[in-house]
Amino acid sequence: MKRIEFHDRERETKEITDILDSEPSLITFVYGPINSGKTALINHLIDHLPECYAPFYINLRGRFITDYEDFQSILFEIDEGGAVDNISEYARSALKDLKIVSGIPIPVNLFQQIFEKKDKSKDMFRYIERFFTEISEKRMPVLIIDELQVIGDMEIDGHLIYKLFNFFVRLTKELHLAHVFVVTSDSLFIERVYSEAMLSERCKYLLADDFDYETTMAFLDHHGFNMHEKEIAWHYVGGKPVSLVRLINEKRSEKKIEDVAGSMLKLRTGEIMTRLKIVKELGSEITMGNKCCDVHHEILVSALKMFATRDEVSTNEIDEVSKGYLVKENILFADPLSNTIKPQSMLNLLAIREAMENV
Repeated sequence: MKRIEFHDRERETKEITDILDSEPSLITFVYGPINSGKTALINHLIDHLPECYAPFYINLRGRFITDYEDFQSILFEIDEGGAVDNISEYARSALKDLKIVSGIPIPVNLFQQIFEKKDKSKDMFRYIERFFTEISEKRMPVLIIDELQVIGDMEIDGHLIYKLFNFFVRLTKELHLAHVFVVTSDSLFIERVYSEAMLSERCKYLLADDFDYETTMAFLDHHGFNMHEKEIAWHYVGGKPVSLVRLINEKRSEKKIEDVAGSMLKLRTGEIMTRLKIVKELGSEITMGNKCCDVHHEILVSALKMFATRDEVSTNEIDEVSKGYLVKENILFADPLSNTIKPQSMLNLLAIREAMENV
């Protein structure tokens, strides 16, 4: 499948540029529905950063993390070039060849020393702070963590996520040392972040949503869609970039857009109905905080039926258990900033409506 291309994110790009042009003071959370192009936006940002910035991009997507060793191996880019004890000299040396890295450079001996310490997080964060302090004399560090929710519930001497947040606050609001961007598709994670008292007035939220109608039309124009094909695409998948790219690829194979879009809807409807059937026959549970809650089929159906005539509803119209379950199943997207809940995509909205006609 063709890679999702970056297309017309002027609003988001300008907002990020304005953040970078200012002194670091807030953690920026980039969030939105699944497959809405958040990572493409961040990659575009990295590719076009001026030389005065030093980006460090760490992607936790698909990573299995159970302890500090796992997390450290992703957070750092280990330099096997020999033992180094002077961080200042190492940072200046690393800066000469520093481009885009998938972790924060660290000499292998210092990495091993950190891992051997009892309080690993304290020494880990101390090293990053010193490394960033040294390189900030020449270039502004930009730390980007993609899919941070992966470690949201990970506990090692307390929740690791809270230690990270405290460290991010220190880097931004306290020291003004580095810009920090956190990217996530998990709206429940954003809801949790939004309600955290420790992050009050220390964060900025940037919604990277699906394309609007005009952007979708321009995007499909670029790929040779006629007006009829564009309207069919908008009706079935809306402005979801990943779905639009699939239609573009299928069109190149000379398949009819109506047939492809129709099969996509049929598949998604079947997936939702199967999920509901499993809950009805076998039951299901979801963890809310420290409590395990039962998910009830009839309450899920009642929640989904609200979308029979509406595109979105208020957060307080759906119970927390149903909301949590449907969001985790990537059927709904909850936005705590606007206090609304909507389907993850136009395709999900249509699939919900068809599924509700058969329950």
